[in-house]
Amino acid sequence: MSRILVVEDEPGIALALEDDLRHEGHEVEIAGDGETGARAAREQLFDLIVLDVMLPRKDGFEVCRELRRAGIRTPILMLTAKTQEAEKVLGLDLGADDYLTKPYGHHELRARIRALLRRAAPEGAEMYRFGDVEVDFVRAEVRRGSECLDLSQLEFKLMAAFVHSRGRVFSRQQLLDAAWGRDVFITERVVDNQIVNLRRKIEPDPANPRYIVSVRGLGYRFDG
Repeated sequence: MSRILVVEDEPGIALALEDDLRHEGHEVEIAGDGETGARAAREQLFDLIVLDVMLPRKDGFEVCRELRRAGIRTPILMLTAKTQEAEKVLGLDLGADDYLTKPYGHHELRARIRALLRRAAPEGAEMYRFGDVEVDFVRAEVRRGSECLDLSQLEFKLMAAFVHSRGRVFSRQQLLDAAWGRDVFITERVVDNQIVNLRRKIEPDPANPRYIVSVRGLGYRFDG
């Protein structure tokens, strides 16, 4: 199940998108304006963003530009009623991954979403390698050389969140949401302890981490 953020100000369209995507098995969150959508995309983890261009408070182009400048690599599918090629080119130049013009067919929308999710998954969501470490998403294992590392379930969830959003800075709260869930209430210090444990297992020199990097005042970033 993928988490999809839909940023759409027309309630009827937003509701139809939400129903359709939930029917496909996705978890959906709706934002009714660009400012709310941009904040949600920065503060939470999504696998895909469906972003309308014509939005109140902040248009889709501005939202796309803001997210890409913040290092957020989540795939973005832009929706617009405009048909001019210049609008499409602008969206793609700002970092959108695909573009769909209204009115669109639901079958085409589903196909484009599936394609974006496939492309965004590291190495087909089966395997990802960095240094001498190999993350196997099928077996839920992490190996270093020929050794299978003894990662806890929480450590593997953290590792998966980092891999799926390489280069993005995660706050401790975002990592709590990714590994423990959004309805679990524990201190952010627990995240630091888990990061220390994870570094001991995957870093060549845990005292001077190369892959899971601390970003002062913000959180952590994965540079694998």
